[in-house]
Amino acid sequence: MNLLGSTLRRGGEIVHMTSSSTLSDPFYCGCDTELVPDGLVSVDEALRRGLALVMPVGEVERIPLDRAHGRVLAESENAETPLPLFDNSAMDGYAVRLADLVGKGPWHLPVAGRLAAGDTSAAPLPPGTALHIFTGAAVPPGCNAVVMQEMTRLEGDGIWLSRRPERGSNIRRAGEDLAAGTQLLPAGRRIGPRAAALLACAGCGEVTVRRRVRVAFFSTGSELREPGARLEHGQIWNSNRYHLQGSLDLPWVDAVDMGCVPDKPEQLRETLERASHAADLVVSTGGVSVGGEDHMPAVLRAAGGSIHVRKVAMKPGKPLMIGRIGAAIYLGLPGNPVSAFVTWHVIGARIAEALAGISERTPRRIIVRAGFDRPRHPGRCEFLPACLGSYDGCGTRTADIVTSEVSHRAGLLAKADGLLMIPSETDRVQLGDMLEFLPFHDG
Repeated sequence: MNLLGSTLRRGGEIVHMTSSSTLSDPFYCGCDTELVPDGLVSVDEALRRGLALVMPVGEVERIPLDRAHGRVLAESENAETPLPLFDNSAMDGYAVRLADLVGKGPWHLPVAGRLAAGDTSAAPLPPGTALHIFTGAAVPPGCNAVVMQEMTRLEGDGIWLSRRPERGSNIRRAGEDLAAGTQLLPAGRRIGPRAAALLACAGCGEVTVRRRVRVAFFSTGSELREPGARLEHGQIWNSNRYHLQGSLDLPWVDAVDMGCVPDKPEQLRETLERASHAADLVVSTGGVSVGGEDHMPAVLRAAGGSIHVRKVAMKPGKPLMIGRIGAAIYLGLPGNPVSAFVTWHVIGARIAEALAGISERTPRRIIVRAGFDRPRHPGRCEFLPACLGSYDGCGTRTADIVTSEVSHRAGLLAKADGLLMIPSETDRVQLGDMLEFLPFHDG
């Protein structure tokens, strides 16, 4: 699967093509090229290695539908009954039997009664009569059409019809939406509002879901202080903690916030080991680069863990570590707030979704047209915070960037509508080029 699919398009011509997948593939970025610098792995390869470590959570539970919003189905749900359950009227009008409309008309039929949605009478329609029926009411036996009340004229205790209705008109037939036994939703589907409505329509009062993914996270850095605290010279407020709190505030996640840990190897190791004992995924921010205070690679190894990805050919976000410690997957994000956000959004969230057994993958990408001209150095896949602009004459939106220097610009993320994705092999983006865009959905 493919985040970008190398779909940079200039005018009507596709340029910088690779053998990667097409846009229909929502996962990888198509940046497996020979241009990836030595010592780095491509974004695609980092994702592959991370996902290779994933074993979706196996425990399941049966819960009421009203507690299942946002949870992940552990098994497919099938319709036990047809939908609709019975033939019912599609509108307010009069139920008739076509055999009673003899000759060319107009026809007069006495009204034998009324039938509203929820009425349980199953009496057949008396011969030579009509029945006043309301939307959703069960069509009585013997009736084979419903005439809109606007197409009738009421006179005394009967109605006049001037036009013969078609057989079956304005009748919703039992099972025309779904037949009994039809799959409603597959395993791995998140139960959103539409899915919940369908399950309710089919009478599913309970569903089987996977247990929530357990994610433990902590920040590293002796310079970090909590927002609102007084800062000494050289200290900064910790933003990564709050980014991860928000990103993990999901119905299918149990998140454990382990706070902030100073750059002391023993404390880092103790926190990492404690997190790995209880979590499916351990996420840290900071300490994964090559500086003297970047302890997490050595800490992971000292705790018995293994490293599968160390540096990734992406910008921002090159210092990214993926590994395993015990039964947990470890994800070490950069300490830079923008880099941490981008690497979680592009890679970390995908790993978490795979752990949850989610089958429909995010992100959902759209094609946009570049509203800027910019040269660049090939070699790293780039994810630029960008704002969506107006539509062109073909119905494609433009996307604009504020600046190309984004790794330290946290303010840009709050203003952006999403990430503009530029393939690693691209040496220039020209005004009007078609690129892929990863929208934000968190407000």
